[in-house]
Amino acid sequence: MIVIPAIDLKDGQCVRLRQGRMDDETVFGDNPVEVAGRWVEAGARRLHMVDLNGAFAGKPVNAAAIKAVAEAYPDLPIQVGGGIRDEETVQAYLDAGVQYVIIGTRAVSAPHFVNDLCVEFPGHIIVGLDAKDGKVAIDGWSKLSHHSVIDLAQRFEQDGVEAIVFTDIGRDGMMTGVNLESTVELAQAINIPVIASGGITNLDDIRALCGVADEGIMGAITGRALYEGSLDLAEAQKLADELCAAGAKA
Repeated sequence: MIVIPAIDLKDGQCVRLRQGRMDDETVFGDNPVEVAGRWVEAGARRLHMVDLNGAFAGKPVNAAAIKAVAEAYPDLPIQVGGGIRDEETVQAYLDAGVQYVIIGTRAVSAPHFVNDLCVEFPGHIIVGLDAKDGKVAIDGWSKLSHHSVIDLAQRFEQDGVEAIVFTDIGRDGMMTGVNLESTVELAQAINIPVIASGGITNLDDIRALCGVADEGIMGAITGRALYEGSLDLAEAQKLADELCAAGAKA
């Protein structure tokens, strides 16, 4: 299981929100390339980047910053979400060196779009399902749909997506611990990997996720905990490697 640092971009700055509220932000840096370099030096094996303005605007707003990070660290796999609503945007990110694009709102509002992308860009499409009380939220978490996480995930698995990023909105940025139960429930319902997100705060959360990694949980995205110091990336990845290796031998 890999620990994936998050860089959320708003107005060109690296921020973290609480429960997705654009008016409740903490700024952690104004140079995304430098922030990414910090995680590269700490041993990051993948980077999670979100264009927060883009998620609300429905089109890329911070694409230049994302491309700058991809160009600066060409060997680092980067997954990007936020405002990706057409094939041209996907192509532009992949051309810039991004490895994976995460489809959120459009996956829910126009599910055939995911199928089309998986055909055109095989191996590069991830779907992000952001949930509150088991229902999927869209449009930068500003609206709640009637779709259940598991039903949608099973559909997207059939379409051929690489993985599902599952975020518990109620815990995102709140430093309250990962929603292990819902994450495991989702992982058990599908055969593609799940990347956990939301509330991952300390090594106890990493231990808990490693304990269920064999259910199909391949990674954990964490942001505020890394920036505020309650979780050390190198230490967390080392622990994950040790626990998962021990689990494989058991």
